[in-house]
Amino acid sequence: MSKIKVLLVDDHTVVRQGLRALLLSESSMEIVGEASTGREAIQLAKKLSPDVIVMDIAMPLLNGLEATRQIVRNEPNSKVLVLSSYSDDDYVQKLTEAGAAGYLIKQTAANDLVHAIHDIHAGNAYFSPTIAKRLRDRAREGFANGNNSNVKTSNLTEREAEVLQLIAEGQANKQIASELGISIKTVEKHRQQVMNKLNIHDVAGLTRYAISKGVIETTAVTALV
Repeated sequence: MSKIKVLLVDDHTVVRQGLRALLLSESSMEIVGEASTGREAIQLAKKLSPDVIVMDIAMPLLNGLEATRQIVRNEPNSKVLVLSSYSDDDYVQKLTEAGAAGYLIKQTAANDLVHAIHDIHAGNAYFSPTIAKRLRDRAREGFANGNNSNVKTSNLTEREAEVLQLIAEGQANKQIASELGISIKTVEKHRQQVMNKLNIHDVAGLTRYAISKGVIETTAVTALV
């Protein structure tokens, strides 16, 4: 039987080292690569075709949510397992809608990671027990109340979401253009569209919005807010 090919994605080296240590003893798995940003994860997913991608959420340049959305669309054979310190329902819903096959909180990774990887590789979904219980409770409550609608999500395009993150990280239009490989004029157009759609017309406001939605971590932008 061929080994499960795993790609590790986290911007903290010590976290990736810990995940690698957890998986090295598993004869059924092979770590084929590591990435420290969402953009790098997209590139390696295309190059390495991993079976399972263990994905952090809060990363620079491109966060795990947008990386997951693009990987699921472009590399349908790669399953994304989110591994995050964040466990609130809003994060879980957004990542699930983006196509993540599982959501594991880092505090239980030592016990559940191997099981979770096997589960989603087999075509199943996997959620940490506490998250799974909340999802069941919410589903029961929704059906009991006759309300099964999803919370509205942002109507930003993928490119606009990328620009929003880079703006919130303090990058100027020239830097954003270089990072995304587009012209400064195109960056300016996306910036204006983001502001119009969100009805937020200053960088500090966009930054606060990005923080509130988990697009970036507060530690990355304390000088702006």
